Amino acid sequence: MAKIICIDDDRDIIDSCKMTLESKGHTVESARGGNEGYEKAKSFKPDLIILDVMMDDNTDGFHTAYKFREEASLKYVPILMLTSINQISKLKFNKKSDAEFLPVDEFIEKPIRPDKLIEVTNKLLSLKKEQINVDGSNK
Repeated sequence: MAKIICIDDDRDIIDSCKMTLESKGHTVESARGGNEGYEKAKSFKPDLIILDVMMDDNTDGFHTAYKFREEASLKYVPILMLTSINQISKLKFNKKSDAEFLPVDEFIEKPIRPDKLIEVTNKLLSLKKEQINVDGSNK
Protein backbone atom coordinates (compact mmCIF):
# COMPACT_ATOMS: atom_id res chain seq x y z
CA MET A 1 0.00 0.00 0.00
CA ALA A 2 0.96 3.66 -0.07
CA LYS A 3 3.08 5.84 2.19
CA ILE A 4 1.21 9.00 3.17
CA ILE A 5 2.25 11.98 5.26
CA CYS A 6 -0.38 14.08 7.01
CA ILE A 7 0.80 17.58 7.94
CA ASP A 8 -1.60 19.43 10.23
CA ASP A 9 -1.36 21.27 13.54
CA ASP A 10 -4.63 19.71 14.75
CA ARG A 11 -3.90 16.39 16.46
CA ASP A 12 -7.55 15.29 15.98
CA ILE A 13 -7.28 15.71 12.20
CA ILE A 14 -4.00 13.78 12.13
CA ASP A 15 -5.46 10.98 14.26
CA SER A 16 -8.62 10.80 12.14
CA CYS A 17 -6.69 10.69 8.85
CA LYS A 18 -4.23 8.18 10.24
CA MET A 19 -6.94 5.84 11.55
CA THR A 20 -8.95 6.05 8.31
CA LEU A 21 -6.00 5.51 5.99
CA GLU A 22 -4.27 2.84 8.06
CA SER A 23 -7.54 0.88 8.08
CA LYS A 24 -7.05 0.61 4.31
CA GLY A 25 -3.48 -0.66 4.67
CA HIS A 26 -1.58 2.60 4.12
CA THR A 27 1.42 3.65 6.20
CA VAL A 28 0.87 7.12 7.62
CA GLU A 29 3.49 9.48 9.02
CA SER A 30 2.50 12.78 10.62
CA ALA A 31 3.91 16.22 11.31
CA ARG A 32 2.50 19.20 13.19
CA GLY A 33 3.81 22.02 10.97
CA GLY A 34 5.18 22.86 7.55
CA ASN A 35 8.88 22.77 8.33
CA GLU A 36 8.62 19.52 10.28
CA GLY A 37 6.48 18.01 7.52
CA TYR A 38 8.89 19.06 4.80
CA GLU A 39 11.88 17.53 6.60
CA LYS A 40 10.01 14.30 7.41
CA ALA A 41 8.73 13.99 3.84
CA LYS A 42 12.26 14.20 2.42
CA SER A 43 13.28 11.09 4.35
CA PHE A 44 9.89 9.27 4.38
CA LYS A 45 9.41 9.68 0.60
CA PRO A 46 5.59 9.60 0.64
CA ASP A 47 3.32 8.62 -2.23
CA LEU A 48 0.81 11.28 -1.10
CA ILE A 49 0.98 14.45 1.00
CA ILE A 50 -2.04 15.66 2.98
CA LEU A 51 -1.42 19.26 3.94
CA ASP A 52 -3.24 21.88 6.01
CA VAL A 53 -2.92 25.59 5.18
CA MET A 54 -3.14 27.35 8.53
CA MET A 55 -0.50 25.95 10.87
CA ASP A 56 2.46 28.04 12.05
CA ASP A 57 0.80 30.99 10.32
CA ASN A 58 -2.22 31.47 8.03
CA THR A 59 -0.29 30.59 4.88
CA ASP A 60 2.20 27.98 6.14
CA GLY A 61 0.67 25.23 4.00
CA PHE A 62 0.93 27.27 0.81
CA HIS A 63 4.63 27.94 1.45
CA THR A 64 5.21 24.29 2.28
CA ALA A 65 3.45 23.18 -0.93
CA TYR A 66 5.78 25.41 -2.94
CA LYS A 67 8.80 23.90 -1.14
CA PHE A 68 7.57 20.40 -2.06
CA ARG A 69 7.24 21.43 -5.72
CA GLU A 70 10.82 22.74 -5.69
CA GLU A 71 12.30 19.60 -4.06
CA ALA A 72 13.40 17.16 -6.77
CA SER A 73 12.44 14.04 -4.79
CA LEU A 74 8.97 15.37 -3.89
CA LYS A 75 7.92 17.62 -6.77
CA TYR A 76 5.66 15.03 -8.40
CA VAL A 77 4.09 13.66 -5.23
CA PRO A 78 0.35 14.45 -5.24
CA ILE A 79 -0.77 16.97 -2.61
CA LEU A 80 -4.21 17.02 -1.02
CA MET A 81 -4.74 20.37 0.67
CA LEU A 82 -7.20 19.71 3.48
CA THR A 83 -8.11 22.94 5.24
CA SER A 84 -10.73 25.17 6.81
CA ILE A 85 -9.29 28.41 5.40
CA ASN A 86 -12.45 29.21 3.45
CA GLN A 87 -14.47 29.06 6.67
CA ILE A 88 -12.15 31.42 8.52
CA SER A 89 -10.76 33.74 5.85
CA LYS A 90 -12.50 36.20 3.56
CA LEU A 91 -10.37 34.76 0.77
CA LYS A 92 -12.02 31.88 -1.02
CA PHE A 93 -9.78 29.27 -2.61
CA ASN A 94 -10.69 26.48 -4.94
CA LYS A 95 -8.68 24.24 -7.24
CA LYS A 96 -10.40 25.31 -10.46
CA SER A 97 -10.03 29.07 -10.17
CA ASP A 98 -6.71 29.07 -8.30
CA ALA A 99 -4.88 26.24 -10.08
CA GLU A 100 -1.95 28.44 -11.09
CA PHE A 101 -1.57 29.83 -7.56
CA LEU A 102 -2.11 26.56 -5.67
CA PRO A 103 0.56 23.93 -6.44
CA VAL A 104 -1.73 21.15 -5.19
CA ASP A 105 -3.71 18.37 -6.84
CA GLU A 106 -6.86 18.64 -4.71
CA PHE A 107 -8.23 21.29 -2.36
CA ILE A 108 -10.88 20.08 0.10
CA GLU A 109 -12.56 21.84 3.01
CA LYS A 110 -12.54 20.37 6.51
CA PRO A 111 -14.19 18.45 7.89
CA ILE A 112 -13.87 15.54 5.49
CA ARG A 113 -15.85 12.33 5.84
CA PRO A 114 -13.74 9.16 6.03
CA ASP A 115 -15.28 7.76 2.83
CA LYS A 116 -14.46 10.99 0.98
CA LEU A 117 -10.87 10.92 2.30
CA ILE A 118 -10.45 7.37 1.00
CA GLU A 119 -12.01 8.28 -2.35
CA VAL A 120 -9.73 11.28 -2.88
CA THR A 121 -6.68 9.37 -1.63
CA ASN A 122 -7.32 6.57 -4.14
CA LYS A 123 -7.79 9.11 -6.94
CA LEU A 124 -4.54 10.91 -6.15
CA LEU A 125 -2.57 7.69 -5.73
CA SER A 126 -3.80 6.54 -9.14
CA LEU A 127 -2.53 9.85 -10.59
CA LYS A 128 0.91 9.07 -9.24
CA LYS A 129 0.78 5.57 -10.77
CA GLU A 130 -0.22 7.08 -14.12
CA GLN A 131 2.79 9.42 -13.99
CA ILE A 132 5.08 6.45 -13.30
CA ASN A 133 3.56 4.42 -16.14
CA VAL A 134 3.86 7.28 -18.63
CA ASP A 135 7.62 7.68 -18.37
CA GLY A 136 8.67 4.44 -16.70
CA SER A 137 10.30 6.17 -13.74
CA ASN A 138 9.16 7.01 -10.26
CA LYS A 139 9.14 10.77 -10.33
